[in-house]
Amino acid sequence: MTVTLMWEARAESGRGAELLEWARAQRLRAEPLRRETFTAEPDRVLVMTWWDAPGTDADVPELPEPPAGLLTRPVHRWRFVSRDVTP
Repeated sequence: MTVTLMWEARAESGRGAELLEWARAQRLRAEPLRRETFTAEPDRVLVMTWWDAPGTDADVPELPEPPAGLLTRPVHRWRFVSRDVTP
């Protein structure tokens, strides 16, 4: 089964590039099947990682909380199970 972790954060105004740099620098204790990083206005960063795991409650690495003062609100996190892939 493929489990996808979605990590989304919003930086303080004008600090989106700093948050992006921080997120890209984070190393996980294991390598995911795939990792993608996205940005959106205003100052948002989204990181998605795909894992071969038995379910959404599996013990897979997640990105930590960014440094204090960098965000406007707590990080949002979701876990999904892939149901199909369309090429």
